Amino acid sequence: MILVNTDYIAGKEIAEMLGLVKGSTIRAKHLGKDIVSLFRHMVGGELVEYSQMIDEAREIAIRRMVQEAEQLGADAIINIRFSTTDVIKEAAEIVAYGTAVKLKEYS
Repeated sequence: MILVNTDYIAGKEIAEMLGLVKGSTIRAKHLGKDIVSLFRHMVGGELVEYSQMIDEAREIAIRRMVQEAEQLGADAIINIRFSTTDVIKEAAEIVAYGTAVKLKEYS
């Protein structure tokens, strides 16, 4: 599966647009990690626990988006975008979305 954030794939021709595909997940960190992050927030620096949480969530959202595209018979997903929002104070939703496409096959 080819994944790009452009509306084309270099060297490939799009034969058919299959439609919008998306994947999402809502993630929250463990209370213990929240406490560690709170102390780090007070003294400054990267909140590693939350960076890891967002990275994990992004991977899950991508995987779910790809599964949806595969069910449509897609060869690629173009125009991939990400969105994130707080669901509650301790949890965030990550959404990955794009357009599933079928590529032209050359003989």
